[in-house]
Amino acid sequence: MKLQQLRYIWEVAHHDLNVSATAQSLYTSQPGISKQIRLLEDELGVEIFARSGKHLTHITPAGEAIIKTAGEVLRKVEGIKQVAQEFSDERKGALSIATTHTQARYALPPVIREFMASYPDVSLHMHQGTPLQISELAADGTVDFAIATEALELFSDLIMMPCYRWNRTVLVPRNHPLTQISRLKLSDVAEFPIVTYVFGFTGRSKLDEAFIEEGLSPKVVFTAADADVIKTYVRLGLGIGIVAKMAYDPELDSDLVPLDVSHLFDASVTKIGFRRGTFLRGFMYEFIELFAPHLTRDLVDEAYRRHSKSEIEELFSHIELPVY
Repeated sequence: MKLQQLRYIWEVAHHDLNVSATAQSLYTSQPGISKQIRLLEDELGVEIFARSGKHLTHITPAGEAIIKTAGEVLRKVEGIKQVAQEFSDERKGALSIATTHTQARYALPPVIREFMASYPDVSLHMHQGTPLQISELAADGTVDFAIATEALELFSDLIMMPCYRWNRTVLVPRNHPLTQISRLKLSDVAEFPIVTYVFGFTGRSKLDEAFIEEGLSPKVVFTAADADVIKTYVRLGLGIGIVAKMAYDPELDSDLVPLDVSHLFDASVTKIGFRRGTFLRGFMYEFIELFAPHLTRDLVDEAYRRHSKSEIEELFSHIELPVY
């Protein structure tokens, strides 16, 4: 059994069983990958992939277990490399982050700028996706950190730490009827078509819960993952927008009026998570603290030592989070 063979089966499984695409991503040949997978299956005495002719059709039950273990082995190997690199050159390396558009567009830019100024020899890679995709990328070790508001709690292997609280704003064109109301009620908001985030994105669950508790059925006419797209359709007159407060830019969005609705919706908490067992290099601690200054190295290490989600939550229960 070779480490290369484990990498091949892992990559094929994560390229939708497309050996050709896997070969391209690994800069090797398709026949070479197929041969090594066959050799591994012969050695183990089981099929990892079921086939129809020359095509892989699905992963076998044995293959599921083998690929899962292979992923753990590959992450351990990567951890060994990171340990060695930390001692050989602590200011060089790579950092990968998975996050949503709102975080990437509005919350992270100043953090990224400062981090890259401090660590010019660290290559930074950002992946955007749904909160569920983001959590999966962190859980399977594809990225170092996941930053999101939703879905992180679905993965028990992630150590999640709260970064900040935030709430929403309603965006309307100037002279909209809602601008004449000094303190909005939820029923006022529900009277108009709504343009907001796709379910599962950026605290959308808190939004839906608030309407349900009031017995209201809002007319959500358009949803998107991108706050800038939402604002575009508000400008087109499709409806009123409900976005994260941080997504309103007074200069770029001066044609829209932000209306305070923080009293209508519970605040959401953005968290940063990483896979349990991840070796955190010095610059990774630095990134976490730049993004959330209260998450010092000592506090992150203490969270790492906690064994359960409830223990981690208890650790942060007395910390006053910043509000954006």
